[in-house]
Amino acid sequence: DSSALSNWTYTENPSIAVLIVLFSLLIVIYLMNLLIGLLSNAIEEDNNRVSYLMPKAEILAEIELFYLLWFPEVIYYYADVDKTRIEIKRLIKEGEWDTKEFTELREDLFEKLQIKYNTIDNEVIFDKLKSYDKKFDMLEGKLGKLEKLLEEKHEK
Repeated sequence: DSSALSNWTYTENPSIAVLIVLFSLLIVIYLMNLLIGLLSNAIEEDNNRVSYLMPKAEILAEIELFYLLWFPEVIYYYADVDKTRIEIKRLIKEGEWDTKEFTELREDLFEKLQIKYNTIDNEVIFDKLKSYDKKFDMLEGKLGKLEKLLEEKHEK
């Protein structure tokens, strides 16, 4: 509301115009910092990073769409190659790597990061099969013991 400042003309006193602009910018920065602080508090309370990242992505998408003239068409992000390679290998090892989407981009990423990964016969599937084999062997041993106990009961 600029009614309080209507008695002053901006052309006669440009310092007032500069002060108004500076005040507006400082208030916007303060409010954005307040919003960031509230969001970080919400993250700490929930302790769930995904519940924070999804609304953040939606908000950023709306901001980009609203201020389409201010944002570039392509946004480049910096990622350390070694850390990215380690994170991708960890995701593959834990079976969290999604192989259904962005196949060309994923293959290009593997090529650039020099990661050898075959979606059909990867180590994660073999590790899970080995763990299932161990569980199956353990169950067979327990089943054998139960059969012996049943035979002993029938003999008595």
